[in-house]
This record gives sequence, C-alpha cells and structure tokens, in this order.
Amino acid sequence: MSETADTSEYEVVVVGGGPAGLQTALYTTRLGHDTAVVDRGGGRAAMMLDTHNVIGVTEETSGNEFLATAREQVESYGGDVVRDFVTEADETDDGRFRLVGNERTYLAERVVLGVGFSDERPEPPLPRTGKGLHYCLHCDAYMFIDRPVYVMGTGEAAAHVAMIMLNFTDDVDILLRGAEPEWSAETDEQLRGHPIGIVESEITGMQKSDDGWLEAFEFEDGSVRNYRGGFPMYGSDYNTDLPEQLGCELNDDGTVAVGESGETSVDGVYAVGDLTPGHNQIPAAMGEGVQAGIDIHYGLREFPRDLESIRADGPVDADAVPGIGERVHAAADDFEEASAPPIERPEAESAADD
Repeated sequence: MSETADTSEYEVVVVGGGPAGLQTALYTTRLGHDTAVVDRGGGRAAMMLDTHNVIGVTEETSGNEFLATAREQVESYGGDVVRDFVTEADETDDGRFRLVGNERTYLAERVVLGVGFSDERPEPPLPRTGKGLHYCLHCDAYMFIDRPVYVMGTGEAAAHVAMIMLNFTDDVDILLRGAEPEWSAETDEQLRGHPIGIVESEITGMQKSDDGWLEAFEFEDGSVRNYRGGFPMYGSDYNTDLPEQLGCELNDDGTVAVGESGETSVDGVYAVGDLTPGHNQIPAAMGEGVQAGIDIHYGLREFPRDLESIRADGPVDADAVPGIGERVHAAADDFEEASAPPIERPEAESAADD
C-alpha cells in the first residue's frame, strides 16, 4: 500500500463529509474522542438549492450552507475537518486502520464510511438539479402538488414512483425516452390501471423560465409537454471501493451491510448514510450518525474500567482522569461552560457542631 509522508493519528476517522458523516463526528467529538472528518467535497447534499424536511432548518438554507454550519460545529468542539480524498484503506498489525489520502495518511482506531453514492443521471437535455430535476421523492413531492410531473425511467422503480405521485397531482407522465419498458407484466397492468401518461418519444429539447425552472420538454415526435419538474429513476452507483478494500460485506443491491448502529462485518468499521440500506434522506442519515457515534463511544471510552482490570491492575490513578482526547480537551476551554469557576462546596461540619 502506498503512503504519504505526513501521518495523522486519531481515535476516529470519518470518511465523507455529508450529513451522516458530520453527525457521527459531532457525536464522537463531543463524547471526548479525537476525531477527523476527511472530505473530498461535493456530494448529494451539497447540490441542494434548498433544504427540506429537516426540523429546525429553514427552507431557504442551501445544501452548502447546511454543510458549512455542520463543519463549523465539529471544529468548534475540537474535531478536525480535512479536505482530502482517501483512495486506499487497510487494517494494520496493531488493529488500527490506515487510510491513505492524496494529502496525508490517517491512522484510526475506528473508521466510519459515509461516502454515499452517485445518482445515475439520464442523458441531456435536462433541467438543473433542484429546478425541475429532483432525486428525493419524499423530500420534493410536496413541491409538485397540483403541478404537472414527469418520471424518467423504464424499470420497476419508475413505474411505482409515477403511481405514488398521484397522491400529490393528477398530471403524471412516465418518459421512456425512446427505450422499451423493463417493468414486469404485473406492474404494467397495475400502471395502466392508473391515470398516468406513458410517453415513448425521446426528448429533443426543453423550455425554461427566466429563473431557470423547467417549463416544458420538446419531443422527437414534435410534441411539447409542460412539466414543473420530476424524478429520474435510473438507479444508484454506490461508492464501495473503500469498504471492499477493508473487507466489508455488501448487500445484493450494492449497499454495505450494517447492524443497528452502523457496524459493518469488519470490527471497528462503520458505515452510515446513503451507503447503507434505507431512506436516502438527511434526517435518516443524521439518525444513523447518532447511532454510530454513540456505539463508537461505548467501545472507546476509558471509564468505567471493568472490575477484572481493577483487580488485576489496581484502582484508577487520579492522574489518569479525565479520559478524553487531547484535541477535545483543548477545544473545551473555549466554551463558557468549561471556563466557569468550579462549584463551591460547603465545608463539612465538624463533629463538635453535632
């Protein structure tokens, strides 16, 4: 394995700076563990023009603004956020994990993989993501109530999403774009039992409003159809290079197999967010990050020492506490709570006063 000249050691290294990875890092940092987030930039959340369905975050907050605030939070508590691209990963002889990036090498006792996936994009012409091209049904369906909507694709997912959209609007088309449908005969029968248009012709152009929103698609057969927006359903390309290098088990759909707290089949390696099965949404990803962060803390925290260790090695020395990472310890001095004076305790009353 290749290795860069500079090596940084942490208790926890999170690879991927999306909502899941940053939430994990926030928890491990505030729970006292030296943590780094290694992020190459970009990602699905960064593409969001607006943030939906995240309680406490207003709609006009962009994905980049949301992520920037999260990075600042992690750093304020003593975590490191590093712009780098990790390309290699393996387990060392001492049970730690070595992650090799373009800029430096990282050693960690625990690794969290939050590297997500990339949506398979259809061929252009296409509107801008967030202004007529949308990838999260549960996040964005609300935007299209009583609006004309398209679903692109030829598979089972496209057919079912089109039927689901009838809960929000009575104007739904499936755009096959010149390809043959690949859904099953039963799905075809079910689909044709709903008031959904099936457009076979390929798209040749589009019309947009002054603010960049999609207004209509132009088709090869000469027709023009109006749409406010829609959902391409062509699948996902999961970023499994690092989990495969580390030996993590994968599911049949390409996701990483995980337990309740994001633990993978490799002890000490966790996966969170879009890389794992489940709903690909910010609140769900953040919840996974919380679970992983707490589970990692249980495995890394110094105290309480078990009774067997105390019997073998004696009581915990007062100089050994607090059991907290150096970076976190140093950062805590900047917080008002940490700089407040100690609580004054009344002196014990003497026996003579009894």
